[in-house]
Amino acid sequence: MDQSAPGEAILDYDAARQRMVDAQIRPVQINDPRIVAVMRELPRECCVPAALRAIAYADQSLELGRGRVLTEPRIAGRMVQIAEPAAGQRALVVGAGTGYIAALLARLGVAVVALESDSALSAIGKAFCAAEAPAVVWRDGALAAGAAPDSPFDLILIDGAVRAVPPALVDQLAPHGRIVCVIWPEGGVAAASIGEASENGLATRPVFDVALSLLPELEPAPAFAF
Repeated sequence: MDQSAPGEAILDYDAARQRMVDAQIRPVQINDPRIVAVMRELPRECCVPAALRAIAYADQSLELGRGRVLTEPRIAGRMVQIAEPAAGQRALVVGAGTGYIAALLARLGVAVVALESDSALSAIGKAFCAAEAPAVVWRDGALAAGAAPDSPFDLILIDGAVRAVPPALVDQLAPHGRIVCVIWPEGGVAAASIGEASENGLATRPVFDVALSLLPELEPAPAFAF
């Protein structure tokens, strides 16, 4: 099916998708065959405005406006891989944006709730998931609040960097659940991390260094000096 918008050059998106996987995904140790197979299928070009479709498979995050991005393919794939999703688990994607990671998880058999506060992004994401992963349930609301009525979750994945994980998300984890996100401490190095609930709160460990934009909505308010 021709997915080009009026006036848009007709590109071979399927060929671009295969090149993305072969050149960007497999070389960075994304070796879960399930994830590789789904990334060969999901039409990433449908997750961006028409003007960006020609670069939908570039090895970079794509600016979507208002400080939000479509996460770079290799980062998205690695974050899903370290999350170790299993069919039948329940997952919350925070900052689901235009739906790519939510759809990827759903194609792996995970029951996904996608939380987004930006109506323009979620409109794209809802249409994308309706076509590619119709089981995804979308919620509109504040990212820091999570989706308590749908909890508990075996997995919470934050699609974007944060200074710290919002406490409400920790409270929505199931026993032995985990949070996967990029933690970027002030003045430090951003790292994709796995967090698990412990007696002393959320215990996190970095897995790999990464460059990913902070989610504007989850940035802490500036401190005032008196």
